[in-house]
Amino acid sequence: MCVTCGCSDDAEPKIANLETGEVMGIADSGDRHHHTHTLPDGSIINHSHERESNHSHTHTLPDGSVITHSHSHAPATEPSQIHAKIHGTTLSLEQDILAKNNLLAAQNRGWFKGRNIVALNLMSSPGAGKTTLLTRTINDLKHQLSFSVIEGDQETTNDAKKIQETGCKVVQINTGTGCHLDAAMIERGLEQLNPPLNSVVMIENVGNLVCPALFDLGEHLKAVILSVTEGEDKPIKYPHIFQKSEVMILTKIDLLPYVQFDVQRCIEYAQQVNPHIRIFQVSALTGAGLDHWYEWLRQYAI
Repeated sequence: MCVTCGCSDDAEPKIANLETGEVMGIADSGDRHHHTHTLPDGSIINHSHERESNHSHTHTLPDGSVITHSHSHAPATEPSQIHAKIHGTTLSLEQDILAKNNLLAAQNRGWFKGRNIVALNLMSSPGAGKTTLLTRTINDLKHQLSFSVIEGDQETTNDAKKIQETGCKVVQINTGTGCHLDAAMIERGLEQLNPPLNSVVMIENVGNLVCPALFDLGEHLKAVILSVTEGEDKPIKYPHIFQKSEVMILTKIDLLPYVQFDVQRCIEYAQQVNPHIRIFQVSALTGAGLDHWYEWLRQYAI
């Protein structure tokens, strides 16, 4: 895991299936790699195989000295550096660990496509209103669209229980000290969730405006949620997540009379970093603006 974004090597992510009550570690499968295939008739086949966990590399330097290092293919998910000190010289051996995540994301994307499932990755800072908006959206549209949810938090199943009350299928992924979901977590989550054909999967990411944007999960699009209780300058303070998102949902607009928040300036900032971003202004409490969000979601998902 990365040392720059708050994740740690001792993170122990786990999945809770609220329907069965089963809780399991993401790494419970050890060195086994799982694949799920959907046949044309809609039936599902699962299989797994062993994967190599460690291997070594030998490098010969220009002066003829030889160094050897080994590394693991455990589910690390960030670019990392390995430093070897030889004759007072530090060699930086960079590994793009994100390449592994991107490969798994491509597999997830193919899995979604094969089942005609639309997947949305919802990202925001903590407290922006992701879960409230999600539960309101599911309750209002559940007779028109089939929803399933992967809920991401560091700890607890609190938000997953709120989603479950809507009657929607949901699994909770707890990342421990991890500050984002990655493609491997989504792969394991989908095994438990098993969403139906021709449906919508909502992925509620861990509350964070930085790291979630770095990880492709195999989703169709990313949506960043920003509340009016935050600063209107968030799009230029945290530009990467707004650049990567196709949609920005400005929430809690019912609180505008009580907070100092310049909506127009916020929109200008968002369009400054991403001229193509689609923007919705909503209140999940009063229902204001939800019709525009629902209309877009129905058109996108059907």
